Amino acid sequence: MLAAENLTLARGGARILDGVSLRLAPGEVVGLLGANGAGKSTLLAVLANELEPDAGAVVLDGEPLSKVAHRRQARRRAVLPQKPGLSFDLDVREVVGMGAYPFPELSPAQVERLVDDALARADVAHLKWRRYPELSGGEQQRVQFARVLVQCAAGRADGEPRYLLLDEPTASLDPRHQTDLLRVAAALAHGDGAGVLVILHDMNLAARWCDRLLLLAQGRQVAAGAPAEVLRPAHLRQAYGIEAHVIAHPLQAGRLLVLTD
Repeated sequence: MLAAENLTLARGGARILDGVSLRLAPGEVVGLLGANGAGKSTLLAVLANELEPDAGAVVLDGEPLSKVAHRRQARRRAVLPQKPGLSFDLDVREVVGMGAYPFPELSPAQVERLVDDALARADVAHLKWRRYPELSGGEQQRVQFARVLVQCAAGRADGEPRYLLLDEPTASLDPRHQTDLLRVAAALAHGDGAGVLVILHDMNLAARWCDRLLLLAQGRQVAAGAPAEVLRPAHLRQAYGIEAHVIAHPLQAGRLLVLTD
């Protein structure tokens, strides 16, 4: 399990996180929701060991995250940032293959198979010989998603937990590819046993694809639990300042639909 307990973090005298806890277990998709500035990306950065909290603890499979060597972290947890920065003139296959860097024991043939599978799952196989800087923003995002798919699958033993942290992965995607990406992420969790944490702004995507949700407002937890426990009008009013109606989804049994005024 990847777990954060009572995290507090301040910047410039302002508290960005205030007593936030989150647990991500293999086999589930956890959605992280909240308005701009709520602390979502900061929380993900702490879980990715990119920021150190002022108080609280992060534990990766029973070990304090700060004690786990960076290479071991990269072998167990992949991160897709909100705006992946890559200015090198590489082709798409080379970028996706970067996901195998933490696994030098893999043969070129093994890496090639991983790359081909990830390209197909991310729907970018047709772009594999294109130069990465020439792609659109949405295409680059899908290529980067393929990269972390490689990282999650590479060198994995049966039953070995892996974790995938996604920071607004659907922001630059069209509706079809938003759904496709989250479907693959859910399959990675439910089929392959990975733990997936995803930051989303679309509450209906969160209701459709996430097993549990954590809703933040001004660095504090508003609600946590199953979508039906979190996506309530009072919670959404507190987090977003909006009036919302939450109803049973007319086409997807057991799912919710959030309508806003």
